[in-house]
Amino acid sequence: MTCLQDIAPLFAGWEETMVWSCLQGVMGRAEANADGSAAMIVNRDFVFLAGKPDPALLAKASGPILVPRTEDWNGPIEAVFGKRAVKESRYAIKKEPDVFDREHLERLAAALPEGYTLRMIGEDLVPGLLGEGWSKDFCSAFDSPEDCCHRGVGVVAMYEGVPVAGAGSYSVYRGGIEVEIDTRKDHRRRGLAAACGARLILECLDRGLYPSWDAIDLRSVALAEKLGYHRGEEYTTYWLER
Repeated sequence: MTCLQDIAPLFAGWEETMVWSCLQGVMGRAEANADGSAAMIVNRDFVFLAGKPDPALLAKASGPILVPRTEDWNGPIEAVFGKRAVKESRYAIKKEPDVFDREHLERLAAALPEGYTLRMIGEDLVPGLLGEGWSKDFCSAFDSPEDCCHRGVGVVAMYEGVPVAGAGSYSVYRGGIEVEIDTRKDHRRRGLAAACGARLILECLDRGLYPSWDAIDLRSVALAEKLGYHRGEEYTTYWLER
């Protein structure tokens, strides 16, 4: 069994909340190689790789998203997984606790089209959200609806009594959450993601939580910036195709 204290130095200084979450014993699992020179942290869909690249350890990675801490992992990843490993870029978003403008966020949260309302995710909504592909990640990190509402936080946009957009906790760590935002395809481009994101950030601030954001693409970066975040560095990931 991998001791988290032993591998922590390999991940020291890495500004990834899912790494923090695992090292804190909150979510995820870790595995090191035999001599402790390399380790991976698996949390949700992500595998974070640190230390001296080890093909044997890599072969145990289930993916689907590999995040190497340093570029010297890239060659071994491509050698072990071949064409299955598709190189992609993601965009870090700076973690700045005092950056948010509450009045601006309140305006965004209130700017809903007619017929839509915002509602915090309660236990009654969790089963339905888990049953939809677009919304399952708001709740799927948790053991039960009660656990989701106790440790996580989320908000949905309702239309005719049904959730059609939302922002929730992809994962949690001590002191914050990793934000997940999505909208059902037939309700996109109506400002719902911004409204839900704004309300989620406000709720996190009220609870003393930090709403960490990581962008899968430039559209996500633009939404983050609209909400008050600032873009950080671009970094490399690998998507493992089945």
